[in-house]
Amino acid sequence: MTGIGVEAGAQAARSRALAVLRVRGRALATALLPAGAAVILLTGASTGHLVGPGWDAARWIVGVLALLVLPAAAGVAVVVARARPAMSPTVPIPEESAPDLYRMVRDLADRLDVPAPSAIALTPDCDSWLEDRAHSAHGPPPRPAPDEIAGPGRRRAPVAPVLVIGSPFLWWMRVGELRAVLAPVIAGTGPSAHPDIAAARRFVRGLDAAVAVASTPGRCPLARGLCAALGWVARLLLRGCREHATQMERGVAAAAAERAQAVDYGLRIVAQEQVGLAYAGWDRLLTRVALPAWRMGRWPSRLDAGVVAALTELSRRDRLAEGFASRLGERPACDLLEEPGAVDEAASLLAARLFHGGPAEPGPDWSPVDWQAYPEEVVDRTWRADAARLHRVLDSLGVRPSATPGAPDPTAPTLSRVLDHLTVPNRTQTSPQTAEDPASEALTHTAEGEHAPHAPSQAAEGEHAAHAPSQAAEGEHAAHAPSQAAEGEHAPHAPSQAAEGEHAPHDPPQAADGEHPPQGPPAPDDETRTGGAGGNTDAEGEAEADPAEAPGTPRSAALAAGITAELAREEARAQQHAATAARSQERPRWDDSDCVLPPFPLQPQRTARELLADHVTAMVCCAAVDTAGAVPALDWLDGPSLLLGGERAADLAPKVRSLIEEGDPGPLRHWLAASGIRPEKPVRLV
Repeated sequence: MTGIGVEAGAQAARSRALAVLRVRGRALATALLPAGAAVILLTGASTGHLVGPGWDAARWIVGVLALLVLPAAAGVAVVVARARPAMSPTVPIPEESAPDLYRMVRDLADRLDVPAPSAIALTPDCDSWLEDRAHSAHGPPPRPAPDEIAGPGRRRAPVAPVLVIGSPFLWWMRVGELRAVLAPVIAGTGPSAHPDIAAARRFVRGLDAAVAVASTPGRCPLARGLCAALGWVARLLLRGCREHATQMERGVAAAAAERAQAVDYGLRIVAQEQVGLAYAGWDRLLTRVALPAWRMGRWPSRLDAGVVAALTELSRRDRLAEGFASRLGERPACDLLEEPGAVDEAASLLAARLFHGGPAEPGPDWSPVDWQAYPEEVVDRTWRADAARLHRVLDSLGVRPSATPGAPDPTAPTLSRVLDHLTVPNRTQTSPQTAEDPASEALTHTAEGEHAPHAPSQAAEGEHAAHAPSQAAEGEHAAHAPSQAAEGEHAPHAPSQAAEGEHAPHDPPQAADGEHPPQGPPAPDDETRTGGAGGNTDAEGEAEADPAEAPGTPRSAALAAGITAELAREEARAQQHAATAARSQERPRWDDSDCVLPPFPLQPQRTARELLADHVTAMVCCAAVDTAGAVPALDWLDGPSLLLGGERAADLAPKVRSLIEEGDPGPLRHWLAASGIRPEKPVRLV
C-alpha cells in the first residue's frame, strides 16, 4: 500500500490545506500591515530620513490605525482559537465497556496503516464518521500514540479523531459486516494526522465557531456591535477558504477510500446493502413506533433491539428479504459491547432527546417503556387521549350526545355521537348491501390509491412511512447523504403494503399516509460516511387549517379546526413546562440554546384532515376494544395496530376518509357491524 505522501487524494488534500492556511496567512499579514508601516515610519523619524509635516501626519494616522487594528485582530484571533466547535451529541463508549470493539478497531487501523481513533462513541442514526474533539473545550484529549506519518523534523501530530458509529449498525450488522463498513471511515485517520490538514481543519472549525459566538442573542448593544464585526470578519474568511476546504475534504475521502480498497472489499459490497436495510428499519421504527410513545411521555428503552425485530418481521413478510434473516445466526456486532442493554438504553434516550426534544434525564413525566408494555402503556393510552380530545371539541361545538334508548348514561361518550355529527344531513346513507356495489368499490379504490390503508393506530398518529426495506434489499435503498435528503428526496412505499400488493402513486412519491417521509439528522464534521439521513427543518407540531387540505364537509372542517386549536394549546403548555424544567436543571453540554423544540423533528406538521382522521380512527379503536374484545398491539413495521379476532385490522382508513370527506358513514357502519363493534355503547376515555 502506498504511503500518504504519494497518494493522489492525500496530495490533493494537502495542497488544498495549504491554500486554506494561505488565507489565514494573508489575514494575519493584513492585520500586521498597519503595525509594520508604523514601525517603519517611526524608525525613519528616529534616523532622520522620514521627516517633515507630511511624514509626521502619516505617522499619526498609521499609528492610530495600528492601535485600532491590532487589538481587533487579536480579539478575533482569540475568539477563533478558543471558541468551542460544534460537537455531535453521542453516547461515549469507554474502552473498559467495549474492549473487543476497541480491539477490532485497532486491528483494522493497523491493517490500514493509519493511526487508530482516539475514542469511540455511538450516535442514534444510521451513519458513521470521524469527529475531531481535540479542542480544549471538549475535555482533555488522551495522549496520542507515536506517529511516523508527519516525518522527521516536523511538529507533533495532532490527536486522532473520535470514531462515531451508528448504534443501529451494532445491533443489525454482524461483526464482519461492521468491520467492512468501518474500514473506509477509519482509513480517514491517516490524512487527518497530517499537520497541514489538521491545522486547516482547526482554522475552519474555529471560524465556524466564531460565527456561532457572534450570532448568540441576548447581548447588550455594545456587545452586539462587537459581535457583528466579529461575525463579518469570520464570514469573510470562511468565504475565502470555503472552496479549498471542500476540495480538501474530498481529497481526504478519496485517500481513505483508496486505502480501504484492500480490506474486506467483497464483504463491504454486501455490507452496504445492510446499511440501506438498517436505515429503512430505523427510520420506520422511529416514525411509526417511537414517536407515539414520545408523545405520551414515554421513551422506548430498547430502540436498537427493535430494529432487529422490525427487520426480522420484514423478512417474514417479504420473500425478497428472507436472505437477510439467515445472517442472524452469525455473531452480532453488539456482542462486542460488555453491556449492550445499558448502551441501547442510553442511545434510545438520546434519540428521544434529538428527534422529539424530550428531557435529557428520565423523570415522572418522562419514563422508559419496554416493548412488552408498549401496547397498554402507549397504544391504548394514545387512542383514549385522542378520543377524549375529540369529545372535548364536540362539547365545545355544542354537539349533543346521541340519543340511545335504554342507555344508563345518555351523556357518556360514544362512537355514534361522532358518526351522527359527521354524517351529512339529508344524505342517503350507503347500506351494507350497496357498500359492496361497483360504485362503492371504486370510491374505496380511489381512497386507497390516494392513501394506502394502514392500521387505525397509524392513522391516529399520522406518521410517515419509511424507506421500503424490500427495495433496499434490491439495492435501491443505500443510505444517502444528508445533502441529498435535504434536497427533498422521498421515501418509497411501506414494506408491508408492498408485500400485500398495494401500490400508491409514484408522481410525486409519498409515504403511505400521504405525507412526506421523515429524515434523520446530519452529523457535522464527518470525513468518510457510510450513509445517513438529511436534516428536516420543519418544526414538529400541528398545522393550521389549510383550505386545500380541509375536510370535504362543513362539519368535518369545523371539527378539524377545533382539534387543531386544542392540540396547539396543549403543545404550548407542554413547551412552556419543558422550558421551565430545562431552566431548573443543568442541561447537556451539547445543548447550547434555550430552545425546547426537537433539533431534528421527524415529521412535518399534520394537516387538519389528517388530524381529524387520526382522532376518528382512535375513537373507532376505543369502541372496538371496549365493545368487541379487540386488543391494542404493536406492529414492528407499522407501529400501533388493532387486533380483531387475532388479526390486524388493516382496512379501516378508507372508510374513515369516506366519513370525513364525503359525510357518508355507510362503509364505516358496515365495517363496524361486520366486526361486531357496538357504536352506541359508551367507551372509556383517559
